[in-house]
Amino acid sequence: MVTTPPDSARSSGWRWAAAGTLIGVAFSLSVFAPARWLAAGLAQWSNGHLQLVNARGTVWNGTAGLVFSSGASGAEAISLPGMLAWTLRPRWDGIAAALDLPCCAAKPLELRGRPRTDGLELDWSNGQSRWPAALLTGFGAPWNTLKLDGVLDLSMQDFVLRWSGSKLTLAGRATLDATDLSSSLSTLKPMGSYRLALEGGPAPTLLLTTREGSLQLSGSGRWSGTSLRFDGEASAAPGREDVLSNLLNIIGRRDGARSLITLG
Repeated sequence: MVTTPPDSARSSGWRWAAAGTLIGVAFSLSVFAPARWLAAGLAQWSNGHLQLVNARGTVWNGTAGLVFSSGASGAEAISLPGMLAWTLRPRWDGIAAALDLPCCAAKPLELRGRPRTDGLELDWSNGQSRWPAALLTGFGAPWNTLKLDGVLDLSMQDFVLRWSGSKLTLAGRATLDATDLSSSLSTLKPMGSYRLALEGGPAPTLLLTTREGSLQLSGSGRWSGTSLRFDGEASAAPGREDVLSNLLNIIGRRDGARSLITLG
């Protein structure tokens, strides 16, 4: 004799089947999520300044061209040569990422992201990378006016970014060496080489110095957690005033032979 399961048993079975299907779909989406989803998320998060072009693969393993842009509809955009390859790996306390950029780093750049109760923490592993100064043009004003050329060497030591709500705190050290910089606003090529050093801590500081060159730059700044206040000045070495006059008029407020630079 065949007995028919009660309605409650059939209903329960269907619920378990539906739940299993949803879990399977969610797992497949998380594992095989296309790389273009990551590209869309990055573009939205950066307001269009960082773009992954022709993204292939998945969110977890993929490749794409890397473009620095002045915005989603900005006219200025600079593409790095070659391709960016990335890997993302979930961890018990967050996620680990490795960014392989043969054009700009001898070995993959590694970072870890950790969610916080009120924000996010990004921990960059110690490393060095080299970037073309021309990529700054993609970020719009004032870089698209200066149109810099040269080499940017970035070094990080125990560098950590921590977001707590709208406040950003910094730990560790980051140093940017700009070598043989030139600008479309001056016929003097190169104008000089410079160092920008960021020291994290309770009151992070920024220090700009001139390593060598006819354009003399100096200044210091302080990060408050929500904004940067920077005061600096630019001047021309003796005998170079005429060839650098146009540039000095644009990068700051003229005060005699000096150009005063104020941010924030």
